[in-house]
Amino acid sequence: MTAFAPDSLVLNRKLPLWYQVSQSLRASILGRTPDASLRLPTEEQLAEHYGVSVLTMRQALKELEGEGLISRHRRRGTFIEPGARRAAPVRLLGSVDTIVAQQSGERTTILGHARTAVSGELLDHFPDTPEVVTYRRLRHDRETGEPSNWAENAVLPEFAESVQLADLERWPMTKVLRDIVGVRISRITDTVEARLADPETAELLQVPLLSPILHYTGVTYDDDGRVVDVARIRYRGDRFSFTVTVDAH
Repeated sequence: MTAFAPDSLVLNRKLPLWYQVSQSLRASILGRTPDASLRLPTEEQLAEHYGVSVLTMRQALKELEGEGLISRHRRRGTFIEPGARRAAPVRLLGSVDTIVAQQSGERTTILGHARTAVSGELLDHFPDTPEVVTYRRLRHDRETGEPSNWAENAVLPEFAESVQLADLERWPMTKVLRDIVGVRISRITDTVEARLADPETAELLQVPLLSPILHYTGVTYDDDGRVVDVARIRYRGDRFSFTVTVDAH
């Protein structure tokens, strides 16, 4: 491998392999450190790393090239585009790495974290838990500095003990729980709806009061069927759209 080291990936055989690989690599690209190499490993090295064929790897790279995240040059290799910006559409196809990819690559500011009583809509997800640890974060576009979304994560206290704020400044909560805390995630259910910006959201996202926003709720379950995290993310309506792809095969 080169100095750029993509994350590992546990493949789900029910989803297209090229799609899973492209989303995992996309998350690695968007979440890389500023001093990381722009040169990607070869197709063969990447295929071996992910445990897929070169043809599958080639299809995954083609997807990223179409997004403008990478450029491919004959004899020179494949390079991350230094000025590439994160694609706006929220695209889901049942992969945890898709969630990670969607939330990666932005500059994150921690607004605060604290133990809070379970109330309101959280009661449906944590009926037997009196308290959760809530993390509040504001994400900005790395190039323009514009706020793009702000997120609240309600996490079971037993897992929150191992969550470091420095990790949340770099990675989405989903990745931190899975890859750093060690939660065995079984599934994530997603709900996206149109809402109007309340005063807090309008101030944080710098949009007019009552302007349209996309409100995303992601509920993460572990192998025991417990809810370990409820993410509520408010996206600027003028920066995002929502797309679901259904594979009929």
